[in-house]
Formats: sequence, C-alpha cells, structure tokens
Amino acid sequence: MASNATAWTTKLMTSPTPNQVFRVWSSSFSLFLVIAFLFLAPRLPAQTIFLQNAIVHTISGDTVTNGGVLINADKIIRVFNAQDAQTISADTNIDLKGAHLYPGLIALDSALGLTEIEAIRATQDTTEVGDYTPDVQSWISVNPDSELIPVARANGITHFEPAPQGGFVAGMSAVMALAGWTTEQMTIKHPAALHVYWPYMGLNTTPKEKFTDKSKFKSLEDQAKERAAKLKSFEEFFLEARAYARERDTLAKSARPDPGINPPWEAMLPAIRGDIPLMVHADDVREIKAAVKWANTNNFKIIIVGGLDAWRVADLLATNKIPVIYEYTFLQPNHDSDAYDENFRAPEVLRKAGVIVAFSNGARGDAASLAKNLPYLAAQAVAFGLPESDALKGLTLYPAQLLGVDKRLGSIEEGKEATLFACDGDILDIRANVKKMWIAGKEVSLESRHTRLYEKYKNRPLPK
Repeated sequence: MASNATAWTTKLMTSPTPNQVFRVWSSSFSLFLVIAFLFLAPRLPAQTIFLQNAIVHTISGDTVTNGGVLINADKIIRVFNAQDAQTISADTNIDLKGAHLYPGLIALDSALGLTEIEAIRATQDTTEVGDYTPDVQSWISVNPDSELIPVARANGITHFEPAPQGGFVAGMSAVMALAGWTTEQMTIKHPAALHVYWPYMGLNTTPKEKFTDKSKFKSLEDQAKERAAKLKSFEEFFLEARAYARERDTLAKSARPDPGINPPWEAMLPAIRGDIPLMVHADDVREIKAAVKWANTNNFKIIIVGGLDAWRVADLLATNKIPVIYEYTFLQPNHDSDAYDENFRAPEVLRKAGVIVAFSNGARGDAASLAKNLPYLAAQAVAFGLPESDALKGLTLYPAQLLGVDKRLGSIEEGKEATLFACDGDILDIRANVKKMWIAGKEVSLESRHTRLYEKYKNRPLPK
C-alpha cells in the first residue's frame, strides 16, 4: 500500500499540471510570433544623414566650400556643393558650421592594438620568434580594448594596419577599423600584405680594441660571409615558396591525391601569386637597391617601408613604380654630411621623381602611443615643399590604394563607405581638433583616456 501511494505521489509530482502545460504552450507560441515577425515584418529603410555647411575635402577631387555630404546607412550617397546643399532634406541634418570634413586617416605599418606599455613585456605582442613566420596573422592578436586606440581615433585615424615584426619574413597584416567589440568586427580585409624585413647590408668597421666585449668583434670578411649567407637563405625561402605555389596549382588541375597543406607555404600563396603586395622594410640605399633588383627578378609587387634613404634612389623607385611608406620625417639626418632638413624634404623629393608617398609612424618603440601624431608627419613635409593635396593623399587615399581598399576608403566619393570626420580647422594644423567622427556611417565616441583625465583634473577642487 505504501509502495503504491509513493508511486502515485511521484507520478502526480512529475506529471505537468494544466497551468504548466499552458505556460509551455504560451512560451512556444510567443517564440513563434517573434521569429515570424523577424522574417515577415518589412525592413525599415535606413536613416539618411546630411552633413551640411562643411568644407568638404574630397581628396580625390576638388575641395567643396559650404558643401554637404548625404549618407544612407554606411554609404556616401552624394557630395553636394553650396547651392545644391540648400535643397536637401534628410532624416537627420547635422550643421557642421564651417568645419573641415575629411575621409578617415589610415595608419600604415602600425603597432596599435599589439602593444600597450613598452616597459611591460606582458603587453607586447608585436614580434614572433623565428626568422621565417609567414603564417603569423597580426590581426588576431590585436586588443580591441587598448587604451591607445581611442587616443588615435580622437585625432582623425579611423583605420590602421597592425604590422608583425621579427625575423626576415614576419607574417601577414590586415586592415582594421578603430571601432568594434572584437577583432572580427574590426577587421575589414585580411590578409592585406606580407611583411619582409630586408637583411642588413652594412658592415661594422669599428676596430676590435674599441669593443667593450671583444668576443662580439667580427672581421669584415666574416661579416660579409654572414651577410651573404642570410641573403642566400632569404632567396631560397622564396624559391621554395614559389615551388610550393606551382605544386598547389598543378594539384588543383590534376586527379592526384592532395598530400595536405604546409601552413607557412600556404600563407605565402597570396603574395607569391601577386594578390597582395610585399611590404619590404628597408632603409639603407644598398638594401633598397637590392630589394628592387630582387623584386624585378622575381616579378614581385613590393612597397618600400621605412625608406630612410629612399630619396637618394628616387628615380630608381619611380622607374619601377615602387611606392614608399615614409616613416622618418622627424628623425635626425642619417649622415654627418646631410643637411638638417633632409628628412623633412624627402617626401617632396620622392614625389617630384614620381613616387607615391604615404606616411607612417612605424611600429617600433613608442610609435603606437604616438600614432595620434600621424597628421603632423605630413604637415612637416608640407612645410618643406610637399603640396598639401599630396600630403592629405599620403594619409588617406594612397594608404587605401596600397592596401587594396581604395574602392571603400580613402576619399569622400559617391558609393564609398561613410567613414569621415569633422575638424574645427586644417587637420595638418596641430591646433585643430576633431569634433565628430563616423565609421561606416555610425558616429563613434571621441572620448579617450586623455579626455577623461582632462575632465577629471579640470574639475579638481581648489585648495582650501
């Protein structure tokens, strides 16, 4: 009897009551209604935004005074002149009151997101171990919560290229937006370039007696042999990569079983096939000349990065149509015989020769924390002869072209992404301040650690 009672009680407790059944049915029906609404409800049209009364620096064309830009979702619909702008009606009208409107700046060869505090090793993720690591993907290591990202964004930078370092073939870079919760949301193109660090071509002529550690002394002959060995290893690496690419192409056309991929060689395929450029980091004249010869021999598409002495071989670079990402505007002259302004004038020397010049802070040392100063590299070159239009292109359109995203970024044109910012003056003027910014049509915050500290200490109580 007791056993039957227990069984009956258990059954009663586990069987659903009418209320429980109704609640389950009600929840399921509600979920069905939500799903049906999402699939069947008409999509609301995107809100249009009209940025009016601005000095529009289109970059690719003329500057429009008292013009306007119509945005729909994440695209630029049209750029209007002063007369036509008066007739436009949009869902949201933003009066910029004479501010300068620019396309977002692009920071090439950057360490943004890969480093935070230079003196703390745990915050460094710029360099991989090994001389040949083409399969390294820099964008995966970017920290979306880096405090340096909002600081750079606050001065007009909307996109950047995190560059891997270390060895001779350091890995792949990408194009990333300075907005997004995750690296996946921030990345708009990957891979964008393969980074190659050309072997050092110089010889140390310091006498042995002047070495503090005599064991580190190497004769000129030994140094020359070591340099030759590095160059040979470098060239053989690319020969093997080309052989692998040919084998993969052959396999794709044949019925032979695929033996599987080799990750480093597989990563090299976009560069070997010419789908992305090789960014060759080279500063010395000998390094640049050797890199140009090597690229011509192997039919590689290269970009010189750094380019300290690039102006000395400007004609060679122009003849071979090799762009330069110049990083040394504020560096002291490289040789005792150089004039004080050699690095200030270098971009104009290159431009006059017919070389495309883009600007970068570089990726070493404290460059990430100073990424916000990118506009002033171009401004200094303007002060020493570079036309302002070319300086602005070196911050916007040229970087977009080099990274293969110029159909999306780099200028204010119909059909391009609505990534731009409003500034209360000329962006090349250090006194100007960025007031508003839109990335892919969405306004982003210009708050940073700098602005928070400014507000905090501006409102500090006065001493009693």
